[in-house]
Amino acid sequence: MDAMRKGPTLRVEELKKIFEGKGAFGGEEWEAFLIALETGELGASRKTPDGAWEAVPWVKRAILSGFKAGGIAQWEWPGGACDRPAFPPRRFVPDDGVRVVPGGSSARRGSHIAQGVVIMPPSYINVGASIGSGSMVDSHVLVGSCARIGRRVHLSAGVQVGGVLEPPQARPVVIEDGAFIGGLCGIFEGIVIGENAVLAPGLIISASTRIFDLVREKEWLGEVPPGAVVVPGARPARGDWARGRGLSLQAPVIVKYRDSDTEASVVLEAALR
Repeated sequence: MDAMRKGPTLRVEELKKIFEGKGAFGGEEWEAFLIALETGELGASRKTPDGAWEAVPWVKRAILSGFKAGGIAQWEWPGGACDRPAFPPRRFVPDDGVRVVPGGSSARRGSHIAQGVVIMPPSYINVGASIGSGSMVDSHVLVGSCARIGRRVHLSAGVQVGGVLEPPQARPVVIEDGAFIGGLCGIFEGIVIGENAVLAPGLIISASTRIFDLVREKEWLGEVPPGAVVVPGARPARGDWARGRGLSLQAPVIVKYRDSDTEASVVLEAALR
């Protein structure tokens, strides 16, 4: 029977006591831990009372314990697969409510993929990642370890969502509900993409990227605000040598904010024009 349909055999509080501090790969406790991740009862990130996102360090340390245990296991998989014994490949059945189009996609055990998610080939979803209901994972998408993707998010073809396991307190990438991420975007280092935000194709942003808001005339660091429409821009490079050669640096720019009734593709096309 698929682990998604069993339900956790240990409560989250019990798992925390077992894994907190040092982690402990193996046995019934490890299986219960993977199931809790897959059902979404447990996650590698959480929202604080003030609305900020933070890592759940003990969960990340527990995942790391599976890698540190070492070893190699052979898994039944097209073309063959050899990986850590702690992380078998996920298997999906119709009752899971996830549509996995054939053609080379893979997900590790310990990833939460909610009902209504569509995964186009080839894509990869790593351990600890969470993808909310109704989201689209298009072709050649990577969802890294512990990244959190909300509900009704569209990850267009070629999107790379970075993962992070170490240090355990490092916040993973978070993409909130309703966001639209254009093709070939790279999202890294724990940045938060706000609800209903729209990113134009080709943007590379991280928590250290300054985002220039032409609407509110301010700069954002570590987050894209909800509803923002972000397109690639440029700013002059510093120094006389750079100015003399007309050099510039990438500068993501917020050109407008998305109306709640406006489709992401429509508002993005208008912004780019």
